[in-house]
Amino acid sequence: MRRRILLAILLAVAVTAAALGIPLGITAWKLVDSITTEDLGARASQIAATLDTDLADGALSSDELAKVAVAIPAGGRLTVRLPGRPEQTEGSDPGGDVVTARVQLARDGTLELATPAGPTRSRQTTVTLAVLLLVVLSVSIGTVVATVTARRLAKPLRHVAERAAKLGGGDFRPDPSRYGVGELDMVAEALDTSGTALAQLVQRERQLVGDVSHQLRSRLTALQLRLDSLIIVDDSEVADEVRAAQEQADRLSEALEELLAAARAASEVDAQPVELASALPEVAQEWRQLLRAEGRNLRLKIGDGLIGRATPGRLREVVGVLLDNALRHGAGTVTLAARRGDAEGTVVVEVSDNGSGIPDELVPHVFERGFSGGGSTGVGLALARALAEADGGRLELSSRRPAVFSLFLRVPSPGDVHEVRWPSERVPR
Repeated sequence: MRRRILLAILLAVAVTAAALGIPLGITAWKLVDSITTEDLGARASQIAATLDTDLADGALSSDELAKVAVAIPAGGRLTVRLPGRPEQTEGSDPGGDVVTARVQLARDGTLELATPAGPTRSRQTTVTLAVLLLVVLSVSIGTVVATVTARRLAKPLRHVAERAAKLGGGDFRPDPSRYGVGELDMVAEALDTSGTALAQLVQRERQLVGDVSHQLRSRLTALQLRLDSLIIVDDSEVADEVRAAQEQADRLSEALEELLAAARAASEVDAQPVELASALPEVAQEWRQLLRAEGRNLRLKIGDGLIGRATPGRLREVVGVLLDNALRHGAGTVTLAARRGDAEGTVVVEVSDNGSGIPDELVPHVFERGFSGGGSTGVGLALARALAEADGGRLELSSRRPAVFSLFLRVPSPGDVHEVRWPSERVPR
C-alpha cells in the first residue's frame, strides 16, 4: 500500500512537472531571444535617427559613421546601404551565427546591426537550465512530500489491519489510537464498536451455554430421582417401564455432557501452545505507557520455559482486562507474573497491585456481568472469565488484599488435537 501511494503521488508530480516545465523552458528560450532582438532593434533605431540627421545635411562620411560606433554592441558590426553608393561598415566581423536588426534610413537606405549569437545562446541555455533545475527541485520536493504522505497513510492502514486481525483473534479491547485522517478514524471507530458488540455477544453466548447446561442438568437430576423412587413399586410392568425411562434419562445425560464437552472443545479449537516469556511482555508494553502516565510502574516476573495452552488473542484480552482493572481501581506498582501452578499440568498468570484491595462485600460479585464497584461498565472481568474458560482455563480472585487475579492455563500435551469431533447419535430419538 505504501509503495502504491508513493508511486501515485510521484506520477502526479512528474506529470505536473513535465506539463509545466517543458512549456516554461521553451518560453524562457524564446523570451531571451526576443529581449536580445528588441534591445538590438532599439540600438539600431537610435543609430538610424542619428544618421538620418547627417544624411539630411549632406553625404554620409566615414567620420560621421565612426561617431555612432559607441552604440554598436561589443563584437558587432554596423552596415549602411544607400542607393548608388558603396556599402559602408563599422565594427568587427560577428561571424556566421548572428542576431540581426534592420532599420530603414532616409533616401531609401537601410541600416543593419549584427551581433554574434553566442552570448544570446549562452543566456538562453542558462535560463533554460535554471528552469530545468526548478523542475528537478519541484520533483525532489514532491518526492519528499510523497514519502512523508505515504508513511503517514500507510502506517495507520497497517495499524487498522493489525487491529482487525486482533479482533478476529478474539482481542476485543478498544484501541484509543486515532490518525487524524477522517476515513481511517471512522474505520477505527467502527472496529471499536464491533469489538464491543462481539465482546457482549461472546459473553451472552457463554452465559447461555452455562444457563442451559445448568437447567438441563437440574431437570435431568430431578427426573432421575423420581424414576429411582418408582423402581421399587410392586407392579413389574411399571418397574420395567421405569427402568427403560431411567436408561433413556441416563443416555440423555451422557449426550448432554458430550455435547457440552464438544462445545467447549469447539471454542478451544484455536488454542495453541503459547510461550509466556514472549507473549506477556508484548501485552505489558501496551500498558506500561498508560501506567507511567499515572506515575505508576509495571513489573514483570516470568519464569523460564513456561508454556500455556491458549488462544493468543484471548490471552491478550484477558491479561489486558486485568491490567486495565489494576490501572483503574488499584494503586502503586502493578505486577504481571507467571509461574508453574501448584496443580500438575497448569501454569498461572497473576496480576496484582499495591492498592487497598477489594472490599469484602464486593468479592462475591466481581465476576458478575454488569456489576462494578468503581463506576465502570462491569463487563470486563465477566468477559475475561468467559474467554479464559473458552480456552479451557480458569480465572479466579486469589487474594482480596492486595487484589490478586490468577489465570490458570493448561500445559499443552501431545494429546491436544486441533479438530473437533461431535458425538454421533447412538440411538434414534
